[in-house]
Amino acid sequence: MKKTFRASLLSALVGMGALATHSATFADEVKWPTRPVQVVVIANPGGDTDFNARMMAKYFNEITGKTMVVTNVAGGGGTLAAEQVKGAAADGNTILFTHPGQLIVNEVAGLTEDSFETFDVSCIAGVDKSTVFVASKQSGVTSMQDLVDKSKANPGSITYGTEMGSFSHIQGLMLEKLTGAKLKMVDGGTVSDRVVGMLGGRLDMGAITYGSVQDYVQGGQMVALGQPNEERNAMLGEVPTLKEQGLDITMDKPYVVAFPKGTDPAIVKKMSDIMKQITEKPAYAEDLKKFKQPVAFYGTEEAKQILAKTREDFMQFKDELRKAK
Repeated sequence: MKKTFRASLLSALVGMGALATHSATFADEVKWPTRPVQVVVIANPGGDTDFNARMMAKYFNEITGKTMVVTNVAGGGGTLAAEQVKGAAADGNTILFTHPGQLIVNEVAGLTEDSFETFDVSCIAGVDKSTVFVASKQSGVTSMQDLVDKSKANPGSITYGTEMGSFSHIQGLMLEKLTGAKLKMVDGGTVSDRVVGMLGGRLDMGAITYGSVQDYVQGGQMVALGQPNEERNAMLGEVPTLKEQGLDITMDKPYVVAFPKGTDPAIVKKMSDIMKQITEKPAYAEDLKKFKQPVAFYGTEEAKQILAKTREDFMQFKDELRKAK
């Protein structure tokens, strides 16, 4: 079952060669922030994206002495939040906090003509490494190999819960492409809806943050099949990587900080510098453990190159995503 597919930040970096080291020095004497900064988050409160934005805001306030206000604008797969930031003044006082689901998948799926280049990307503030492929006990799926064998023997017999046209949909399509399996893609709603669907036997599996299913895995109602990380995230316990199981695949989800197009480059850089300082704080690393997330950071140029590589990887699923919409 040994095949290779990469949609990871580290793989993208390796493929592009050595990148310039990001300087931690503030942009030369730029006077920013001078007033409260609004960070518009593409998701509702309580989830992983919102959590990362609020952690950024907490330490931004501590470092700069200025207030960063988090505003949640969910809906439209993140397009509502993106439109709000795109139309804001390019004065550095409005920031978009997003991930490839909005920045890239929406473009590939035909939901918007905008791309990540519509904004001035500042940095990648973090990377989700807490997602696992998980199956319900009722499904009878006990491992990744078992999943592949059963889905090949009876194509479409295993339901994969997702939000159609979303990042989790891409993850399912990648899994199909890698293994040759054929899953039945079902729109299962939000993460909480999908968890309920799996517990109720309506959905067989999904790609879900481990924190959302940990209690059910430990209680025996679900089986954690594998984590799509290059190396094990130790905070996920004994869940093996897909790579350990013969599937050389990684699926990172970066959290991206971006400004309206035309923002002063010195402000864009200063935000990146501040975020780098945040990631160097031990207390920040401790806070991230609440979502079983290790610290990660990529500066402006690294972030843009990573997003370009991710977009290239995702484009092969254009037809499937647009059909789903």
